[in-house]
Amino acid sequence: MDLQNQIKFFKLISILEGISFLLLLLIAMPIKYIYQIDIYVRIVGMAHGVLFITYILGALLLFNQLNWNKKTLLIIILCSVVPLGPFYVEKKYL
Repeated sequence: MDLQNQIKFFKLISILEGISFLLLLLIAMPIKYIYQIDIYVRIVGMAHGVLFITYILGALLLFNQLNWNKKTLLIIILCSVVPLGPFYVEKKYL
C-alpha cells in the first residue's frame, strides 16, 4: 500500500473511531444506564475497540513515514481518548 492510500485509510479510521466513540458516549451508555439495556454498549464498544486499536497502529505506522516527531505522535495518540479528538487529528495532521 503506498503512502497516499495509507493516509486515506488512516483518515477513514480516524473518522470512524471518532464516530464510534461519540455513539458509545452519547447513545449506547445513556441507554445502558437509563434503560438497563447493555446490548448497545457491547456492540458499539466492540466496534470502537477494534477501531481504537487500528487507529493507534495506524498512527504508529505513519509516525516514521510522515516524519512526525514524538510530541506529534503523543498528541495524535492522546486525541484518540478525547471526544472529537480524532476529527482534530484528521484535519490538523493529515
